[in-house]
Amino acid sequence: MAVSTNGKATAVPSQATDTISRMADAAAAFLASLGKQELAKATFPFAGDERYEWHYTPVGRNGLLISDMNGTQTDLAFKMMETGYSESGYQMARQIIRLETILGEYEAMTSNVSSWDRLEERYWFSVFGEPGSEKPWGWRVGGHHIGIIATVVNNSELSIHPLFFGSNPAEVKHGEHLGMRTLAEEEDWARSLVKGMTDDQKATAIVDPVAPADILTTVVRVTDPSMTPQGISISDLYDGQREALIKLIRHYVFRAADEAAHNYWNQLEREGWDSLHLAWAGPLERWQGHYYNIRHDRFVIEYDNTQNGANHIHSVLRDYTHDFGEDLLAAHYKAAHSH
Repeated sequence: MAVSTNGKATAVPSQATDTISRMADAAAAFLASLGKQELAKATFPFAGDERYEWHYTPVGRNGLLISDMNGTQTDLAFKMMETGYSESGYQMARQIIRLETILGEYEAMTSNVSSWDRLEERYWFSVFGEPGSEKPWGWRVGGHHIGIIATVVNNSELSIHPLFFGSNPAEVKHGEHLGMRTLAEEEDWARSLVKGMTDDQKATAIVDPVAPADILTTVVRVTDPSMTPQGISISDLYDGQREALIKLIRHYVFRAADEAAHNYWNQLEREGWDSLHLAWAGPLERWQGHYYNIRHDRFVIEYDNTQNGANHIHSVLRDYTHDFGEDLLAAHYKAAHSH
């Protein structure tokens, strides 16, 4: 808790002590299961640039691969990862990872074999600093279409941003999982909202007839509103449209662990939605390349589905100051300096 100017205790918006406790226990158990060589790959100092490195493409990265773990270590690694997600978020993350096998099968069937290995074991786990320490610490899980970075400050405050989900295929085209869709709500809810707009609203909301090839914020360390088009203001939406837009934002926010997501959501509600804008690019029909973003003074949500016949989704929630816990760290270091 923090103390306000009137002397009363007030909730810290980023405080998530129960989640952090579970994270610390899970991260410590994962590290305790590793040998010396494995620890050298999995652990990094909190200071430095490494914890800002993240990717959502299949490129190699630092950390300990699942393929280099035994069964017990893999289970413990996923238990650590699970602490960063809500129940539905975690199940979606595991589904995204399982898509790697399906993608590899499809590429082989269509003689379009990638230079990348499509393996569920090709995901990297990293821990920064000492779990449970009063000093800042954190962890990261990354691989194709998964990006989650947890940053813990004062062992009481938490950021789980950036938070990325992707899917390829977005809808499975073969085999026993034929028709299975991944990130369907992200696609369908936004399209339904824009298709239901009046012509005048669409003229403002649809910023380009052609979608960009990918999300515009990519994997940069710091984002800002100028990186994405503005589109239509929430003030120009009708009641049902406004509710639909906020429902979509909530869907993205609650990918994260419940306690952290609730705190973040409550903070957004206190700040209000007046700065919200929605921009769409590309056609409104399925299987046509399309993009949207939702901009707020605090954050941006981006979604892009243009690759592989518009069957390949990238989506992310970025916070202009909360990514990598930068706002928490700034307050932490300022307090330490003043003492």
